[in-house]
Amino acid sequence: MNVGDRVRLLTGTEEGIVTRLLDSELVEVAIDNDFTIPVLRREVVVVAQEEGKNFDRAAVDYGPGQTPGKNANASKKDNSKRPSSTPAAPKPVQPSLQEALAAVASSGKGVAKMSGPAAGAKQPAAAKGLFLALVHQSPELLGVTLINNTEADVLFTYGEETAARPYRALAADKLGPKTSTKPLSFLHMKDFEAWPAVVFQLLPTRLNGDAAYELLTKRQAFKASTFYGSQKPAPVIGKDAYLFQLDEKAAAAIAPEVLAEEAPAPAPTAPAKPAGVDIAALKAQLSGDAPAKPAAVVAAAAPAKPAGPIVAPPHELDLHLEALRPDNTEELSNTAILRLQLDAFEDALSRALATNMHEIVFIHGMGNGVLRKEIHRQLSRNKDIKFFEDARKEKFGFGATLVRLK
Repeated sequence: MNVGDRVRLLTGTEEGIVTRLLDSELVEVAIDNDFTIPVLRREVVVVAQEEGKNFDRAAVDYGPGQTPGKNANASKKDNSKRPSSTPAAPKPVQPSLQEALAAVASSGKGVAKMSGPAAGAKQPAAAKGLFLALVHQSPELLGVTLINNTEADVLFTYGEETAARPYRALAADKLGPKTSTKPLSFLHMKDFEAWPAVVFQLLPTRLNGDAAYELLTKRQAFKASTFYGSQKPAPVIGKDAYLFQLDEKAAAAIAPEVLAEEAPAPAPTAPAKPAGVDIAALKAQLSGDAPAKPAAVVAAAAPAKPAGPIVAPPHELDLHLEALRPDNTEELSNTAILRLQLDAFEDALSRALATNMHEIVFIHGMGNGVLRKEIHRQLSRNKDIKFFEDARKEKFGFGATLVRLK
């Protein structure tokens, strides 16, 4: 039994979708879209596709984009796949080759246009990369789906983090190019505040490829301030979804010289002297001139390198992208820019505390206020902060925050 299987309760006629494996004996089942209940595994049975033929209803094929609970009761007939009495609209007639040539000859220019809604329509180019897509299975139920819109295979693992459990691995598989997974888990809109953070590990690979790639690890938490604005058409699956790119910074290829350094050195032709072994003591022991105590093998410990001194940050730190990366030519998404700015903020704050600075000003600008809100949220939780407030308005307006340190 897996997440996404359609099951029926043995104690009744209700059907539902397995949305979560709670433990070895307990599963969570979604019935009638939003109603979820924990059920013992021995009290449910997976519904077979062929079963519909014997109950005068079409078998329901639930894959990606499935609708749990749409026909929850087995006693009800499912007419979703029966032919409709309404006649289908006639297909638009396409001109034959002779008609197209005749149209060109009569007009002297152009080409006979194809009739139908697809004439002249241009689809926007799908973004390349790996995406986390939350796809509506019903108005209140979302399926967590991984989309691979690249030309390479991807080995992936999927897990979740909660306050009660730091990490729980839920899936691992290989995903081909231009494909998507079935729902890896399900999330309920009514439980948005309690959603876990999802963790993906991604390793691109090409059969007979000429490069090895580094492992990408992406942790995605969900915030109301940015979540609802992420809905857009998803590549590959062709549906609207809450979309998050996982490879904002593509996996870097590992240089051949780095692989050569990590590979084990070839064995020398002559036997090498074991490092750290006292040869004289070992010979004396074998000849009987020393007590039968094993010769000590001393591991040569490398001296630890002293850590460099911590450098205090500037009193006024500009967090705009052009200030952090003056020579940047790479196009970054809004999420990647926000992550870069928060990393610079956290690093400067930690160095300011370590060097006993009294205060520091973070220039974050106005914008849509997302960076300012996140900085204020982190400052309000830090016990080493005496207080923080908007910096001098006559100089910065509302685009900077003054932080007074303890």
